[in-house]
Amino acid sequence: MRFAFPFCSRAGLSLRAAAVLVLLAPLSVAPSRAQTGQADQHAALSSGAATKSDAARPDAGKPATMAADAANPQQPGIASQALDKVKQVARSASDIFHRVPCHQPTGVPNTTGSLPHVAAKLAAGKPVVIIAFGSSSTQGYGSSAPEFTYPNRLAAQLRRQYPSADITVLNRGKGGEDAPEMMKRLQTEVIDMHPDMVIWQVGTNAVLRNLDPVETAKQVEDGVARIQADGADLVLVDPQYSPRVTERPESARGMVKLLGRIATLRHVGIFPRFEVMRDWHEKQAIPINDFVIADGLHMNDWGYACFAQLLGDDIIRSVGAIKIGVNVPSDVRTYRPM
Repeated sequence: MRFAFPFCSRAGLSLRAAAVLVLLAPLSVAPSRAQTGQADQHAALSSGAATKSDAARPDAGKPATMAADAANPQQPGIASQALDKVKQVARSASDIFHRVPCHQPTGVPNTTGSLPHVAAKLAAGKPVVIIAFGSSSTQGYGSSAPEFTYPNRLAAQLRRQYPSADITVLNRGKGGEDAPEMMKRLQTEVIDMHPDMVIWQVGTNAVLRNLDPVETAKQVEDGVARIQADGADLVLVDPQYSPRVTERPESARGMVKLLGRIATLRHVGIFPRFEVMRDWHEKQAIPINDFVIADGLHMNDWGYACFAQLLGDDIIRSVGAIKIGVNVPSDVRTYRPM
């Protein structure tokens, strides 16, 4: 007997639809490689920017852990779990550099100096206060979240390196400012806090606003002298190498030289951000768009992270020198390849 089926059953339709979805899945569901990389990068940043309390708080979830320990003596204790958490954060923090590694620039002099005050306190396990003072690139404009600013990235790195230390990094960046505005809040937002180290990023807006370089030099020198008188280590940070700055090449070069001259005269450190970022582009062949956002001025998450990493490496090296007995006087700066 012959059976005719002018209409497919509901079950048959479901099976055919499922087969079509399976065939189309690789084309319609899978995200692009760029989208996947960006998602991975942001996930890694979220893990890597964990605060000190995440890594060091032994009582986070204490009741559940204690109950589990009582029921199973073989289960790792609170201290072991905290150590595992620190290791996990350290691994996650490095993931942001998987796509574009953060290499030490070659041929760029490291002039941040010995940083004896903050290094000695870290080596001795004493509480440390670091203040990041500056404008929008200190405040973190261009980062995708507050924890991805360079001060917070620096804090995370130092806390991973010294998990038992009480490290505070205060962000005192305010967008649009330069030396004239910064000097008005230097006392209350920096000196009155009696920090162990000040990282002063200055000069970019002076270039963009065509401020008088002679007046800028006077204001920065005055600020440096006041910070030194309070006993803090000091590192100046010069302008960023980005299209909005480099389109004024003469002013940019002049500001870099001006800050370098002040650092030499006052015997303080300087982080050569302009040359470091130039090295990223010209020697490491990293496209500008990989470390500068669309406004042509501010860094992105990777740019801030690499900047913080290199600055943190300088601080860690200074601590290492103190530990092996190389105690360089505060008025002597060291020059070594980064």
